[in-house]
Amino acid sequence: MSVRQALLALLILGLACPPLGAPAQQPPETPAPTAQAPRKRPSRKAPQKKVRSKVPLSQQAQKAQQAFVASSDLRPMAAQLLAGRSRAAYKGVEAYAARHPADEAGALAWLAIGYAHTLDGEYGPAIDALRQARLHAGVVGDYVDYLLASALAANRSHEQAVEVLRDFPTRYADSILLHDAVLLQAEALLGLNRPREAVALLEAHRAPARPDTELTLARAYLAVGDSAHAAEALRVVYYTMPLSPLADEAEVQLKALGKQAALPPASLGQRRTRAQLLAQGRQYREAADEYEKLLPDVPASDLAAMQLAYGGALYRARRYKQARDVLERIPAGAAGNDERLYYLAEMAAHSDRYIELLSQLRQSAPQSPWLSQILINAGNGRLLQKDLPGAIRFYQEVYRRVPEGKLSDYAHWKTAWLTFRLGNLAEAKKLFEEQVALYPDSNQVPAAIYWRARLAEEDQDLDKARVWYQKLAERYRLYYYGDLARERMRTIGAGSKLPSDPLLEKLPPAPKAPVFASTPPAEDAHAQRARLLQNAALYDLALRELQAEDGANHDGWALRQMLRIYEQSDSYFRGLQLLKRSVPSYFTYDPSALPRDLWEGLFPRIYWDDLTRQASAQGLDPFVVAALIRQESEFNPRAVSHAHAMGLMQLLPSTGRKVARQVRLRPYSTPRLLEPQVNLQLGTAFFRQTLDQYGGTLAYALAAYNAGDNRVEEWRKDGTYRDVAEFVESIPFTETREYVQAVLRNASVYRRLYGNP
Repeated sequence: MSVRQALLALLILGLACPPLGAPAQQPPETPAPTAQAPRKRPSRKAPQKKVRSKVPLSQQAQKAQQAFVASSDLRPMAAQLLAGRSRAAYKGVEAYAARHPADEAGALAWLAIGYAHTLDGEYGPAIDALRQARLHAGVVGDYVDYLLASALAANRSHEQAVEVLRDFPTRYADSILLHDAVLLQAEALLGLNRPREAVALLEAHRAPARPDTELTLARAYLAVGDSAHAAEALRVVYYTMPLSPLADEAEVQLKALGKQAALPPASLGQRRTRAQLLAQGRQYREAADEYEKLLPDVPASDLAAMQLAYGGALYRARRYKQARDVLERIPAGAAGNDERLYYLAEMAAHSDRYIELLSQLRQSAPQSPWLSQILINAGNGRLLQKDLPGAIRFYQEVYRRVPEGKLSDYAHWKTAWLTFRLGNLAEAKKLFEEQVALYPDSNQVPAAIYWRARLAEEDQDLDKARVWYQKLAERYRLYYYGDLARERMRTIGAGSKLPSDPLLEKLPPAPKAPVFASTPPAEDAHAQRARLLQNAALYDLALRELQAEDGANHDGWALRQMLRIYEQSDSYFRGLQLLKRSVPSYFTYDPSALPRDLWEGLFPRIYWDDLTRQASAQGLDPFVVAALIRQESEFNPRAVSHAHAMGLMQLLPSTGRKVARQVRLRPYSTPRLLEPQVNLQLGTAFFRQTLDQYGGTLAYALAAYNAGDNRVEEWRKDGTYRDVAEFVESIPFTETREYVQAVLRNASVYRRLYGNP
């Protein structure tokens, strides 16, 4: 496939988002931030300023509004066409276009027809339809021209494609397709054997650097016989964009070019950049290989730093023997010695040398974050070994050395909790209060407030308990511990109104929710184009318009528009994922601070009839099942985890087969786990079995669902617990503890939103 063909495919699929309804990988059960490698770009001339279209924006918006109203009845027919592309569906939309021969509604219908033909590679009919659309394209003229040129180029009518795209940046200055159109035009010029024109075009639109532009430019330079500039373009991709899917292709072309012509070697800076970006992108094996190649050429002044980077990449790639050999050769006095000692100590964790290395780190860098991290690791290790006093000693050292360190709030909380678990309640009270006083913004404050209130309750100091529970329930309303606080308030009674504890006044107020307007500004061109594209059921293209707008949008309307598109296209799980990325602090907001549609997008009722039927058949709370699915697969019916758990409720194939036999589901095969109805039937049956195994105790069943029966039995035997909440907070696996708390919290939010199932 050529770069042009790949480009067309990317456009059709929506570029920034996968095709609606397509399979996706399961998200992690407890999402964590992922490192994105910054891409260093070579110095280029500054990008041209954005030029406004010759038609005033107000006129564009007015025309778009008229076209939107005129084409409002097109959407059902267009959706049917794009979903199945049947002959009858084509005829229906063609009839609609015939009824609107001279306006944008008819042009929009022809655009939908042309797009549908393009999806199936039927370029002749696509060209005919898009030419019809071009007559009255109006606000979506850039889409019509781009798709028409794409179909012409695919049909080898390169001259006509170039003509359609002529002056595209001038005619459509605010189009999100500018880059795509320039690249397509360059490909067409190459198809006409006019590489010099392609070079000139691409050089004029080279900033910011993009991998597809650079690869096409390299082809153009090769066509004019300029191997040096071709190699430079390929190196931009290979060395400064190593995480791009096109980096491998750039490498292949560079090697082929090197066999044909003598090329100057890549600079040390370029090679170092590639290694650094690979490491930042967590491609540690590849980064280690690049660092290894760099070492012989690094000047002596930089050698220790390069060895440290190499050793760190080897360590993270789990190539421990090589990592140890490299790190041992670095002089102890070199910069970054604390990082070096951290790696060496971690690799020596089960040997006598560990204490020696840890002692060196304490002496040489007593406040280093690397020391804090290794102490946390050591505390966690002791905790898993059930050595609670030993774990406390390591955790204490972290926050005592660096009270305001990045890990100090976590270490202080672990100290407080383990002190509580050991029965030293007087010290635990002090530490719970310290958590609030010293780390009022920390994630552990809700737990500290709750358990300090529990101890006050046990001391029969009910007034103090009520004050702390009340603060927790109000300030952390949608939190797991907020729900527990309300339960305790119902148990001990509200009592008389009491003044707040001064310590609780240290808590920061709940953050204010962003503004989420329901409608876009009347004259926003991106929004108007998105609305028109939705009328043609071109949802992927509409999303691109809104994504282009969302970065500069300060009142949230683009987010809400995107959510509606996902709902219209039955891709609710993508809407949920979008909202979790875009509004990550939603649990901290007052329920009234977010619009209802956002809450329903965050806590959707998808497959609700099947879900409630299967949950009821198993005697399960449908909201608990929905909360579990939300945490497991985010309602993506085709989610498959790295462990091969499948579908809505993330069942392993072995579990699916076993339960299918038990419920006598026939015919059955593993792929059926990706069918929502089947997954819900088997998943609810399996969860019912798990719940029964633990006497109906939901928290135990959830912990077993996430971590397995054996671990839950082991954790239950580790000691006595006041109640299930103490067991949950004592789960030593952070992922499982947060999973249980999240599902219970999610179920509570579902009840708050929807009342009775």
